Amino acid sequence: DQEKVFIVEGDHLLKEAQKQNLVQEVISLDDAKADYLVTKEIMQKISRQKSISSCIGICRMKKEEEITGNVLILDCLQDPANLGSLIRSAVAFNFSTLILSLDTVDQYNEKAIRASEGMIFNVNILRRDLKEAISLLKEKGYTIVGTDVKSGQEIGDVPKEKIALVIGNEGQGMHPEIKALCDEMTHIPLNENCESLNAGVAGAILMYEVNHE
Repeated sequence: DQEKVFIVEGDHLLKEAQKQNLVQEVISLDDAKADYLVTKEIMQKISRQKSISSCIGICRMKKEEEITGNVLILDCLQDPANLGSLIRSAVAFNFSTLILSLDTVDQYNEKAIRASEGMIFNVNILRRDLKEAISLLKEKGYTIVGTDVKSGQEIGDVPKEKIALVIGNEGQGMHPEIKALCDEMTHIPLNENCESLNAGVAGAILMYEVNHE
């Protein structure tokens, strides 16, 4: 955090970072163009994966950008795999900005980075106090759409443009004070034998429906 850099491992993540010109240094087992060539023993020391990667990239954190397009808000999401999956889905379904609550898991958690499949480099991610962020979004004309397991209208009936979709905590859902700030509520109809969906899966379905004409 102090140096504003983070680590990615593997060819795919490194290439995605390079596309956005965010790679500061490359450490490799065999690439002569890398900044540092190291032995397998050294790579085993610095790699965080069970099967070591052939390369590691030291990447600059992406600078925050202006909020544009549809927005995904994450309220106290705790599982880094869910966060990474939602980052990937946000890019896939044209949600330009993610706003993470202050108590949401770090987007630079290694599991989140891997689960994003490199899409962390292709989306605007902000970390904010959600009450303040939602107030700003409303000033910009956004409709705040909260999510609930059973209540609210079906996602196909909510606005398609300039919406901010809120996904809550995996176990508890949205904080009551955040829920109270929502303009509308939506849910995904489920088989009665299934109580709920994984947060990453639910978020992907909802963003798809918003993006789908």
